[in-house]
Amino acid sequence: MKITELKGIGEKTSELFHKLHIDTAEDLVHYYPKDYERFDPPVRLTDAVLEEVAAVAGTVCSSIASRHVRGLSITVFDAECGGGILHMTFFNMPYLKNSIKTGARYIFRGTLTQRGTRYVMEQPKIYKPDQYDEMAGRLLPRYSVTKGLGSNTIVKAMRQAVEAVDLSGDPLPEEIRAENGFFTYGEAVRQMHFPVDRESLVKARERLVFDEFFFFILMVRRMKETNAKLPNRCPMICVAETGRLIEALPYRLTNAQLRVWGEIQDDLTSDHTMNRLIQGDVGSGKTILAFLSLIMCAANGYQGALMAPTEVLALQHYETLMQMKKKYHLPIAPVLLTGSVSAKDRRTIYEQIESGEADIVLGTHALIQEKAVYHKLGLVVTDEQHRFGVRQRESLARKGNDVHVLVMSATPIPRTLAIILYGDLNISVVDELPANRLPIKNCVVNTSFRAKAYRHIEKEVFKGHQAYIICPMIEDGETDELESVVSYTAKLKQELDGAVQIASLHGRMKAAEKNRIMEAFAAGQIDVLVSTTVIEVGINVPNVTVMMVENAERFGLAQLHQLRGRVGRGDAQSYCIFMSGSDKPQTMARLKILNDSNDGFYIASQDLKLRGPGDLFGIRQSGDMRFALADIFQDSVLLQKAGEWADRILERDDFPDGDRYASLRKRLEHTFTNEVDFRTI
Repeated sequence: MKITELKGIGEKTSELFHKLHIDTAEDLVHYYPKDYERFDPPVRLTDAVLEEVAAVAGTVCSSIASRHVRGLSITVFDAECGGGILHMTFFNMPYLKNSIKTGARYIFRGTLTQRGTRYVMEQPKIYKPDQYDEMAGRLLPRYSVTKGLGSNTIVKAMRQAVEAVDLSGDPLPEEIRAENGFFTYGEAVRQMHFPVDRESLVKARERLVFDEFFFFILMVRRMKETNAKLPNRCPMICVAETGRLIEALPYRLTNAQLRVWGEIQDDLTSDHTMNRLIQGDVGSGKTILAFLSLIMCAANGYQGALMAPTEVLALQHYETLMQMKKKYHLPIAPVLLTGSVSAKDRRTIYEQIESGEADIVLGTHALIQEKAVYHKLGLVVTDEQHRFGVRQRESLARKGNDVHVLVMSATPIPRTLAIILYGDLNISVVDELPANRLPIKNCVVNTSFRAKAYRHIEKEVFKGHQAYIICPMIEDGETDELESVVSYTAKLKQELDGAVQIASLHGRMKAAEKNRIMEAFAAGQIDVLVSTTVIEVGINVPNVTVMMVENAERFGLAQLHQLRGRVGRGDAQSYCIFMSGSDKPQTMARLKILNDSNDGFYIASQDLKLRGPGDLFGIRQSGDMRFALADIFQDSVLLQKAGEWADRILERDDFPDGDRYASLRKRLEHTFTNEVDFRTI
C-alpha cells in the first residue's frame, strides 16, 4: 500500500516521507518513535524540580522584548507563575512578539534552571491552557523528522497506517511467545506507536527488541555455518614485506597487536576462509593491522579492499598508506574510490581495479557498486563494521570468490555480548594501548562550569591547538531542552574571543559540505568544531586537545568513550569535559565511570552492571548497531535470551522445515534474499 493512499498525503508530502526511507504504509508502521512526551499536570514554580522538564502555568507580566546580538535574535519576557517570576529566553524566534500577549495565561513546558535567585527557562514550549488539558496524562509519540515534515504529520499518518496494514501474521513461534508472555506482533506494533499506558509500552518494546535480536542472531548463526565450510580459495604465505615494515616502523607494536597479527596470518595461510573481527579500544592500533593484512594480500598476488564509513576517513587511510609506501618503499599500488571522485577519474580507477593494476582499493560504499569489478579480490577489510551491517559487508565480500573478511570495530562491547552479536566471526581483541600515549584528563561537571570550560578552550586555541564541542541535537525543535548544533554555534560565537574560528557540522549537511568542513578542520583552518556525533568515526586530527560534550547524560557511555577517542592522538596533553545537564546522583555516578577510566572495555562492563536492563527512556548506547529499537547494553538481558532461544530453535530436528516454523521460515527467507537494513528486521 503506497503511502499516498493514506488520507492527507499527496505527492509533495510523500517526497518528504521518502527522505526518511518511507514509501509505503508498511514502511511507516516500522518507523518507531524516538521517544515519548508525557504531559504531567502543571505545578507551582516553587514545586518544580530544577534541571528537569516541568510544566508551569503562568501569566505574562512584562512586555515581550527582542534584540539582536551579532546576528542572533533573542526574545525575552517574564511570567508570574504562582510562587515567583519565571524568566523566559528564546533564540531566533522573533515572531513570539506578535503571538504572545501580555496579561494572557499560558502553560510553559521546558527545563527549569536557576541563576542566582532567578528562575529561567530557555526555549520552552508554550501552550494555551485548553490545548494542554487535551494532552495531560498521555504518552505522545515523537518521531525523528526531516525539514518540512513535522512529528504531528507523522502521527496523523501513523494512526491510519496501523489500521490499514495487516499485522495479523506473527513470525515468532508460539512457544517463544507463550513462555515469555510476549504481545502478539500486531499488538506490539500498535502499542509501540500509541501506548495506552507505560506498562503496555514497556511490553511492546520488549517484544520488538527481542524480535530484532532473535532474527539477527539466527541469520548470523546460519552465516557462520556457511562460512565454516568455506575452503581457503585465496591461500597465502607469510611474506618478508610485512616483517620488514614492522621492524622499520618508528614505534614498536604492542604485544596485543603482535598476537592479533599472528592470528590474522594463521587465518590467511590456513585451509579455511578468514572471517575475523578485530575488537580494539579507540587508539589501540587496529589500522596498522589492517594495513599489514592488505600488504600481505597484495604481496601474494591478490587484491585487498578496505571500506571506511566516511569519505574523509577513507581519504585519510589512503594518504597514510601512500606515505608509508613512499617512506618504506612498499611494493603496493593503492587507489582511492569514493562517491566524490570525478567521473573521469572513477573510470580510470575502475580500469585499474579490473585489470589488477591496483592491488589495494580504499574507499566507501562505492567499493560495492556494480561498476567496481575486481581482478582477483582476496581480502575485504571493513572499518567500523557496525556502521555498515552484515549485508553490506557481504556485498563487498561477494565481489570475490569466497574472499577473506577482516572486520574492525572500536565499539567496546563486553566479550559475552560480542560472541552473540558477532557469532559469524572469530574475535580478536587488541586489549593494550601504545605506551607513548598521554592519558586523557577527564572531568564530569554541571552547566555551572561552562564559562570556565570556554576559557580553557580559548587557552588551548591560543596555544595553537583545536577543540571539539559535541551536541546531541541537530537543530532546534526536536528536543528543545537539549543543546542543538545550530543555536549552540550562534551562542558560542558570542562567548569565545572573536579571533577563534568556529564552524558547525552535522549529519544533515550535504556530503560535499561535510567533507569540506572536516578537511578545513584537519588543516587547522577551524579552531573549534561544534558537531553532532558525526565526528565519532571522523578524521584523525592530532592537534585537537579538547573534547567537550554537552548534555553528556543523553549519550551512552560506550558512545561517549568513542567520542573521547577523537582527542589524545598527538603529543600534547588532552582534556575531555563531560557537561551534564542533570545533577541527579545516578546520572553523575554513571558519568563518573568515564571520569575514572580511559579503558573502553572496563567502561562498557561497568555500565552494564550499573544500568542492567535499563530504563525505557534511557540512553541509546549502541545505535551504531543499526537496530531500530534494540540497544545491546540497555537490553543485554533480552540479547542473551534471544541468543539462547536461537540456539534452541537451531537444534530442533524440524527446523526450518517443520510446519510450526512456516512464518519464521518466511521471515528468514526474506532476510536472506533481500538487501536489508537491520532497522527493518
